[in-house]
This record gives sequence, structure tokens and C-alpha cells, in this order.
Amino acid sequence: MANSPSKYADFETMREQAITLRRAGLSRRQIRDRLHIYNNDILNRLLQGEPPPDWTKRPRAKDDLRDRARELRVQGWTYDRIQVELGCSKSSISLWVRDLPQPERRTRTREEASAIAKSGWEATLRKREEERRRTKRAAAEEIGAMTDRELFLVGVGLYWAEGSKSKPYRRQERIVFVNSDPDMITVFLAWLHLLGVEREHLRFAVHIHETADTAAAEKFWAEHVDIETADLLKTSIKKHNPRTNRKNTNERYHGCLRVGVRGGADLYRRIEGWWYGIVLSAREADESNRT
Repeated sequence: MANSPSKYADFETMREQAITLRRAGLSRRQIRDRLHIYNNDILNRLLQGEPPPDWTKRPRAKDDLRDRARELRVQGWTYDRIQVELGCSKSSISLWVRDLPQPERRTRTREEASAIAKSGWEATLRKREEERRRTKRAAAEEIGAMTDRELFLVGVGLYWAEGSKSKPYRRQERIVFVNSDPDMITVFLAWLHLLGVEREHLRFAVHIHETADTAAAEKFWAEHVDIETADLLKTSIKKHNPRTNRKNTNERYHGCLRVGVRGGADLYRRIEGWWYGIVLSAREADESNRT
């Protein structure tokens, strides 16, 4: 059900908060979530007259491409050559240079045509990779600084997705988190610190395939969590199965790190309760949005 304006009686105070967040560089979505305003009309009124932060604006890189495409066309370049050089689409080139005279046509050799096709595909791949990186950077900037509550909720979901859980047929209320992604380990440790888990209660162990460089993996993980390799528990070695075709065989493979919390039964029960609280809240929100 959409929020009604009556929920925001003190409009000027809410507008002042929204403008302060906008000028601090937050996006519309971030302001919406921070102030719990899910009515777009009200959000538009709160932010009326406030320009978006620079990071939300799309770059005008195509202006430079357009000028360069026109320069090359004047020099007699074909659409294919311009596409290879600039990595943009022929349709865009056509729009940019359609008022310029066409260059004199000549027949290409098979080798030239093959080289153009190969270069064009390589340019396309480079463009895709640049777009991929640009999208990731913009998404990362949308997150900004997390509040303690945001980190708390992220950690609960992270543990329930990746951590060890008690089963009806095997009650083991303990905190065990195993992952091969160093960033996942970083977030998990930050979450434990937020919950007040003391460093001395943590236990670390490496899990790795027997064909990998065990010593290098132990050194990598020890440095990542800022301990000595001697403080790691005994490494767990996975036996090689000749029938499997392992892909993680390069120097970046470090196996997994197991993080355990000594005496974590009570914390485990709280995590389970927190998770069910999130599920119930999500259901209620979903039902409310459907009505």
C-alpha cells in the first residue's frame, strides 16, 4: 500500500533531512532507504530543486568519440576502420558523420577484411570490459558508508547463507564459516567484531587441495587475518580425485579459510533467531506491498 502524505506531517523537517543527505552525495535510492520514504511523489517534492550528485551522472564520453569519428571520416576512413579504432557501433558512427562526404571506395583484400574483423571483435571485448568495470564502480559508490545496523543485517544473511547450521538430525550449535573469497572473510570478521566477539575466541584453519601450494596458502590467509602462520590450526587437506577436472589450479588459488568461534553456541542461537526475524519482516513487507 502506498504511503500517504499524512504520514509526513512535518514536511519541512523531512525536506531539510532529505536535502542534507542529497548535498552529502547520496542517491535518491539511498535517501529513500535512509528516511523510509517509498512514495516517489513525496520524495520528488522533498528533493525539488536539489541537483543530483556528480557521481550519479552519466559521463559524456561519447562527445569525444563523436569528434574523433568526424576527424577520421574527413581523412577518408570507412565505417569499419572507425569502428575498429574507436570501438563504437556503426549506427552511432553513421549518425555522427552522415553530413560528411563519403570516402572513395576501394576493394579490400581478404587479409585486410580478416584483420578488420579480428580487430573489431577485440575492440568490442574491450568496450564490454570497460562498461563492466564502470558499472561495478558506480554500484560500489552507491553503497557508501554502512551503518552498524546495515552491517549487522548483512552479516546475519551472510552467515545463514554460507555458515555452518545445525540440522534436525545433528544438533551442532556452533559458529563455523568457511569460504575461499578473502572479501567474504573480511566482511564476516567485521561483523563478528560488531557483535563483540573477542579476537582470542577466533580459530582459523586452512582447507586446501593436496595438489596446491599449502605453505603459500597458509601464509596468504595468515596475513589476510593478521595472525602468524603458527597460530593456524592444522590444515585440512582434500585428496585428489583423478576423475575430476579442477579449474582452480593457478597461483591465485589459496583454498578456503575456516573461521570458528570458540564457545559460540549462544551466539549461534541468536543468529538463528535474527534470521527468522528477517524472514518474518520480509514476509510482512511483501504482503503489505501486495495489498
